[in-house]
Amino acid sequence: MLQTAINMTTIMNNPELWTAVLSRDASRDGSFVFAVRSTGIYCRPSCPARRPRREQVSFFQVPEAAEQAGFRACRRCHPRRAQGADPQFDLVRRICHAIDEHDDEPLTLKTLSTETGVSSHHLLRTFKNVMGITPRQYAESRRLHQFKSRVKDGASVTEAMYDAGYGSSRGLYEKSSARLGMTPATYGRGGQGMRIIYTIAGCTLGRVLVAATARGVCSVALGDSDSELISSLFAEYPKASIDSRDTVISPSLNLWLSKVLEHLNGKSPRIDLPLDLQATAFQWQVWEELQRIPLGATRSYQEIAKAIGKPRAVRAVAGACAGNHVALVIPCHRVIREDKSLGGYRWGLKRKEELLERERMASK
Repeated sequence: MLQTAINMTTIMNNPELWTAVLSRDASRDGSFVFAVRSTGIYCRPSCPARRPRREQVSFFQVPEAAEQAGFRACRRCHPRRAQGADPQFDLVRRICHAIDEHDDEPLTLKTLSTETGVSSHHLLRTFKNVMGITPRQYAESRRLHQFKSRVKDGASVTEAMYDAGYGSSRGLYEKSSARLGMTPATYGRGGQGMRIIYTIAGCTLGRVLVAATARGVCSVALGDSDSELISSLFAEYPKASIDSRDTVISPSLNLWLSKVLEHLNGKSPRIDLPLDLQATAFQWQVWEELQRIPLGATRSYQEIAKAIGKPRAVRAVAGACAGNHVALVIPCHRVIREDKSLGGYRWGLKRKEELLERERMASK
């Protein structure tokens, strides 16, 4: 079989991909897709839609990888319909399709091997190389995604649980406790019943929002305006009770904000706060490794992948960095590309550049 045309490191760094997007190069359709963080949508290179800013864009080898990272397919260019020329990408897409078609009965590696006509070893190696996770992890993620979608559409937790292929509530809660950051029932109600409070202050990087539940901080965000920051918080928890005042949580929130500001002002090398986040086990693994990066230092996505014992999971590491909702506390700004370029940052590349320069000077 041909060698993978674009390995995971190249897909993250290759400037030709962005050039293809800017030129709407239809010849590259099927070889990769690009996703836009500000819209949550991914497209084929030739999509006629308006081009986003480069710092908002991530590249993925196959549509399924973009969806695994939480993006939705563009309804204008229909990127899933693009035909790829690389046999390994085609294999991965066939594996994903087989898993998607058997949500109610998870397929074993042996069954997938029989369905696709390749050895289990080759199947597993190819899938992990392209997706950054195993077929089993992909299947678990799909089931949880289906559960979340069903309850958001109005189904009861019980209905959604069985529709997603969970045999019991125990199986659902075991798989979702770390991934949802709250009980499935609460998430299904869009955060209904949750009490989230926030505060916003000026800082050296613009405006900073800190939001928290009674369990801990659920968001630290940087932006240019209060309305931008508040809108993003309400979009994440549309049915939660969100306010800027709370007699119980407010004292702690003010303390947590002061710690963030102290860090931004160079008075504290790190921020230790209790967190209440939605995350997968893999994301937590990546985030914990990010917190080990010393002030003034940087690591590449490849180095993080190696450090957590998954050297091929470069793309998945990048996705975990992009999924970080607590700026500074989990220092995803300290992760850069293999070629030393900055890569992405959900709060803006200029802020990332400034943060790294400040930390470099402070560590001297």
